[in-house]
Amino acid sequence: MSRTAVVTGGASGIGRAVARELVARGVRVTVADIRGAEEAAGELGCAHAVLDVTDADAVRDLLTAVRDEHGRLDYVFNNAGIAIGGYADELTLDHWNAAIDVNLRGVVHGVHAAYPIMVRQGFGHIVNTASLAGLTPAPMMAPYTATKHAVVGLSLALRAEAAAKGVRVSVVCPGFVDTPLLDRANPGLPPTDVGEQARRAAVRAQGRLYPVESMARDILRGVARDQALIVAPGSARLVWRLVRLSPALATRVAGLAVRRARWQGGR
Repeated sequence: MSRTAVVTGGASGIGRAVARELVARGVRVTVADIRGAEEAAGELGCAHAVLDVTDADAVRDLLTAVRDEHGRLDYVFNNAGIAIGGYADELTLDHWNAAIDVNLRGVVHGVHAAYPIMVRQGFGHIVNTASLAGLTPAPMMAPYTATKHAVVGLSLALRAEAAAKGVRVSVVCPGFVDTPLLDRANPGLPPTDVGEQARRAAVRAQGRLYPVESMARDILRGVARDQALIVAPGSARLVWRLVRLSPALATRVAGLAVRRARWQGGR
């Protein structure tokens, strides 16, 4: 029997690339997104669903429907997310709440819906997308960083519980990947100038943005190996190791980046 997968945030970026790789490997994929899902599914030749991950009932209904239709639910990629950037003193509570609603509650809703299904069937793999910002002191994006740290913690805690139930859990922490995310910072919210600064910093950090197709292959390789943390590309793993070696130094370096950004921005 063919494996099945649901990919949230699957209409673009990492989600779309992961869905493409899964389809190529014979997995029956449902691309779920708040917009663009039908177009993406048409290109990929898979199923689609319009989904707002902040709606817990809608997430539950989709995962249940996929399980009922195919008799199993093998993979759930909780990938939907938004970028929130700005200095902490210029962010509103709307910025914070948007990050929490999509980046954290969206993952919680996916986990809450998928985990009981997978426990009952005795198998399955939940893959949550966090970020390198979930492993490092990433300034000028405090709401985003906070939610991604939470997703890492949630995933590792659930993994420890889920192993005895036959369910696998991984968390993906991408570095700077060439996706629309950096171009869509603060969607529907007051803009800040940090989005373009982040893009320039990304290019400075690793020379170029990492291709999304390569990131998707890294993710599925990590899933096949049942890795707890999937950190890519290599430059992101290097940063992660440096942070683990000296958290205090990493925080000082982050502080230097803030001062440089403020100077360049005339702040």
